[in-house]
Amino acid sequence: MKLQFGTARPGLDYIHRPAVFGIAERDGRLACVRVDRGEGGVYYDLPGGALDGDETEQQALVREFAEETGLIIQPVDRLTEAGQYFLKSDGAAVNNVGGVWVVSVTGADPSTKQEADHELVWMEPLRALFSLRHEAHSWAVARWLRDRHAAASEPQRR
Repeated sequence: MKLQFGTARPGLDYIHRPAVFGIAERDGRLACVRVDRGEGGVYYDLPGGALDGDETEQQALVREFAEETGLIIQPVDRLTEAGQYFLKSDGAAVNNVGGVWVVSVTGADPSTKQEADHELVWMEPLRALFSLRHEAHSWAVARWLRDRHAAASEPQRR
């Protein structure tokens, strides 16, 4: 059973939107995007977004990271699946449903960045946990932190 975050507002018809997001860590910080919609406000998201056509989650994740951040990534592990009810900047009611992946950053190509209102910011994980717009993203960061802590505290085997 997938996790569902947010609350569907009565009277709104939420569009099922297959989506994918990623957690990339570098030097103890997580890649996040600061989205500035002008009058629509400023918020933080994990990099990612909707799948286009017949894309796999991995293909969409590579494309979305490039478009939003200019980073070249490799999906490593599907951490979880979650849904998030929310209203887009244009007022459309959607339910983003899909995976959150742990990814590795393999490079950067600023020429691939297409979304001018998205800015790559590297955040401390706890700051990201409390700053991310979507509960599903915060939950995924908490899960990632727990998994890292558990792996780090396992006794070393010979």
